[in-house]
Formats: sequence, C-alpha cells, structure tokens
Amino acid sequence: MQRIGILTSGGDSPGMNAAIRAVVRKAIYHGLEVIGIKRGFNGFIEGDMEPMRLGSVADIIHRGGTILHTARSEQFKTPAGRAKAWENVERFGLEGLVVIGGDGSFTGASIFHREYGLPVVGIPGTIDNDISGTDFSIGFDTAVNTAVDAINKIRDTATSHERTFIVEVMGRDTGFIAVAAGLAGGAESILIPEHPFSIEEVCHKLCKGYRRGKLHSIIVVAEGAGSGLEIGKQIKERTGFDTKVTILGHLQRGGTPTAFDRILASQLGARAVELLMQGATSKMVGMSAGKIVETDLDRVLGQKKTVDLDVYRLASILAI
Repeated sequence: MQRIGILTSGGDSPGMNAAIRAVVRKAIYHGLEVIGIKRGFNGFIEGDMEPMRLGSVADIIHRGGTILHTARSEQFKTPAGRAKAWENVERFGLEGLVVIGGDGSFTGASIFHREYGLPVVGIPGTIDNDISGTDFSIGFDTAVNTAVDAINKIRDTATSHERTFIVEVMGRDTGFIAVAAGLAGGAESILIPEHPFSIEEVCHKLCKGYRRGKLHSIIVVAEGAGSGLEIGKQIKERTGFDTKVTILGHLQRGGTPTAFDRILASQLGARAVELLMQGATSKMVGMSAGKIVETDLDRVLGQKKTVDLDVYRLASILAI
C-alpha cells in the first residue's frame, strides 16, 4: 500500500483534528502518501482532494472541528454518486480509505467497500457515543465536560434565585451525554429517550425536595426525550416553581478537545493506518476496557449501543 485517503463525515466532534494528525503522520512515518478529502463524501464525489504533508497537520491537535470540513451527502447514498467517487479513487490512486464519523458515515463506507472493494477503516467520531464496538467515541468526553461546565454555572444562578433549571443537551436517539453530564453535574432528574418518564413523577420528585428544604434543582434532558422548553412549561404549570430553560445545542460540538479525546484520537488514528497496512478491508478501531480494538464494520452497524441503565439509576439514587 502506497497511498490512502482520509475524510471526516457527518457531525463534527472535538478531537477529529487530532485523529487526522495521527493518520497523516503515522502514514508518512511508514512511507505512505495521504490524500485529504474535503467536505466528507461530497468532496469524495467531486474530487475535492489534495495531498497532505507533515506540515498540513501542524498545530491542530488542540483545535475543535475538522480541518477537512464535513458534510452529509445525499448523493453518496446513490449508486451514481458512489460511481463518481470510485472514479476519483482511480484518479488519485487510492489504495485505502480512513473514514472518521458515526453510523451514517460507516454505512456509506461499508457499502462502498462491498461495491468496489476499496479497503476502509472507520474511526468513531461523534459526541453522541452511540457507536457499538467502542466504549468511547472521539468527542464524547469533551461534549460531556462542556455540558458539566454549563451545569456548574447554571447551578450558581439557580441557587441565587431559588429556581428550577432545565438543561437540554444533545442526544436525539440516545442519552449518553445526558446520563454522564447529569451524574457528574449532580442533576436531580435525567430524562433520556431510552427510559420512559412522566412529568408527574418529575414534579413529585421536585416537590419532595422542596419540602425537605431544597430551593433549587437541575433537570438534564436529552433532546430525544422531549423539548426542554415544553417540559419546563409543564413543570412550571404543575408546581408553580420558577422554571428556566437552557438549550446547549451546538455549543457541545465545539471547543478544545480534552486530553482524553486527544489521546484517544491519536491512538485510534495510528491504529487505523496499521490496519490498512496489514491488509484489513472493512474494520473500525475503538477502545474497549482501556485497550485499542478492531471490529468488523458490518458487526458495528448491526448492533445497537445502549445506555448503561445501572449508571442511570445510580444518578437518580444519588440525587435524592
């Protein structure tokens, strides 16, 4: 193998740049050429690609986002779009591809591999942490720390004004961020898509706390569990408590990646290059029990990763 491509696809996450840096420098160390593909699969189709040197990834390990930019590509979902991408594989002489992203990105990479045989290795990069085959995906730790920092600040004003605050975090389909941030931030209630809840139960818990002298509360809501604004409105109507809502939104995607995310990204990026050099064809690299592991892409895509409900219940117990 002499030349590989690399792209970032789907939603950005802090630490993607650290992974790009690791792939480029590890590949060059072993004598490989690296072609950077811009704007995800869109750039793959359009041929928006250029060689990457050691200097191309200088001074980026601490930067959020992705220097290759990212996008979601509807065209790549079509056979015609993938055929155009294959033309660029031949044009640039690519012999392998590293894809940094989530489920959607891996699905596209897996289909492309099956159709054209190009070896691909996926690196999980999503703040949602919903990729099976790995304990952590790149960006999750940073997103959780961003949410916890926000909760800490909100708690100060909640205490001062004796208010109830709803903090809505990302997590359209999963509650990984909500559970981790809620546990670390001492939230009174955590609402996630995976676990049913009732407004009556949430309000009962708030009133119970109020009766024992608790004058402020924090409720963390994953966006997939419901609208923070609507939940806040219902709580205010049912309890009469002064209730405010903060939606963190895309704030969670940005910022300097934590040391954990930088280290994880560096390890996964380096291992991805090694796998391609060893002849791997359709794998994902991840971390399990503190070790770097690899899993077949089809197996990753065929399994659903779920929130540890024991951790969820622990958060509820500790918030009594």
